[in-house]
Amino acid sequence: MNSANRECEGPKLRRQHPESPAINPHIRILSRYTEPGMDSFDRNWRGLQLETLVDLSLTIGGVLSEEELVDELLQRSVGTLDAGSGFVSSLHPGGQEAIVRSVGLPQSVEVVRSFFDPHLLEDLAAGLVVHAQRTSEEPPFELMAAPMLWQQRTVGMVVLADKEIREGRATFSEGDARLLLSMASMVATAVATARRVQAIERDRQRLADENRALRDVARREGFVGESPPIEEMLELVRRAAPTGVNVLLRGESGVGKERVALLLHSFSDRAREPFVPLNCAALPETLLESELFGIEEGVATGVQRRHGKIELANGGTLFLDEVADLSLSLQAKLLRVVQEREFERLGGRERIPVDIHLVTATNRDLEAMVENGEFRRDLYYRLRVVVVEVPTLRDRRADIPLLARHFLELYGERFGRPGLSLSREALAALMTHPFPGNVRELENAIQAATALAPEETITVDDLRLEVESRQDPSSGGLISLGEVERRHIENVLRAVDGNRQEAARILGIDRTTLYRKLQRFASYDAESIN
Repeated sequence: MNSANRECEGPKLRRQHPESPAINPHIRILSRYTEPGMDSFDRNWRGLQLETLVDLSLTIGGVLSEEELVDELLQRSVGTLDAGSGFVSSLHPGGQEAIVRSVGLPQSVEVVRSFFDPHLLEDLAAGLVVHAQRTSEEPPFELMAAPMLWQQRTVGMVVLADKEIREGRATFSEGDARLLLSMASMVATAVATARRVQAIERDRQRLADENRALRDVARREGFVGESPPIEEMLELVRRAAPTGVNVLLRGESGVGKERVALLLHSFSDRAREPFVPLNCAALPETLLESELFGIEEGVATGVQRRHGKIELANGGTLFLDEVADLSLSLQAKLLRVVQEREFERLGGRERIPVDIHLVTATNRDLEAMVENGEFRRDLYYRLRVVVVEVPTLRDRRADIPLLARHFLELYGERFGRPGLSLSREALAALMTHPFPGNVRELENAIQAATALAPEETITVDDLRLEVESRQDPSSGGLISLGEVERRHIENVLRAVDGNRQEAARILGIDRTTLYRKLQRFASYDAESIN
């Protein structure tokens, strides 16, 4: 036999050595299609093979997911080659199963591999079609496995078992092997493309979330403030950031905990990687779980695969604000992420490794929650490796003029009103205001005044601060700061006719925090009555 004829030989249905050269299935099919001496059945079979390949190439040429491609290969191979059962699995680079589909065979790579000898994956990686005969009294009796190869990497495998004919069973032929290898090779390229598309989409989603988090955040590399409490806090941030240890930020709502988390990210060696924030109090538990861990396609009707914040933050920093609002079940899942550095998407079985710097924040008493069984003790100690106390605006009043000028410049430029200034009376009012909403409340006041002030100098009236009497005749003296906060919140609620969402926006706090404050006020009233 000359060399040209030897090149046209197809894969043998027996164990081949890894040193054997990989075949080109397309050349073999085309060269044998018009071979002299073929009977009508052979010609029809060759025609069916070509039609199958053309139809498959047109189908996978569209935008299909990896799951759809695996399904397509299983249906085509089983149907075209008259197999009694079939199995297709895409594989991760380490050989672990990714997407698995089967008909009549176990849905496990390990179980299917046990039908062959231990060198199955090595032979498939060498481009070989592997054949196995079993003497078992139960099916499968005969199996044929082909690799899904892309750029000399095995991205999956397809296995067919027990070829069927009208009367009994037949064995798989060399033509069957060529066709199976051809289909597997075509789908392998499409799977690699689908993975690249998925990676691009994941990066796009991550960048979109990061841009939203960074939008309107001023001075990425700095923090507005020069008071001693701020300098002390910043020094701790600078020392903690490069270590990569878990950091717990504590402080009232509106003090700028997310801003401090950004500083921790900026000062770390992950500064070029994503910063992904998530407010745990902003979503109900069912939505929060999918937002945090992601969700697999098909969990519910119409649901598509979506990457969670943990996966989007891989390599960078994940910031969980209001972490105390996590349910106990979600706390357990977060603990696994912290300890094992891996997670599973909602509805998925795949364990996904992750490398994140975890920064959390809360304005609640975690120690009391631990004692009451509302927060896991093991998670608490995992999160509070380093604790950073973010001071309230009341504790850093010396920074109010700096912050006011900063917000004047920021919103003056945004609203096309540069050069605005504060009157002495307006600045004095800011210096004495209690600011229960902290820096966020100050920012909202300056933003509103910048937009609405009729003159170039902002007055006390333009700031629209709620002025409360600091004395309570019934107590014969000064009232507490908590009572000032309560009266201020009640005044705002009256001004907006009880609209809590609008009141929370004006106060510069989220709606959940407002609800908690109102519940606390109500409990105080109940205690005083009793």
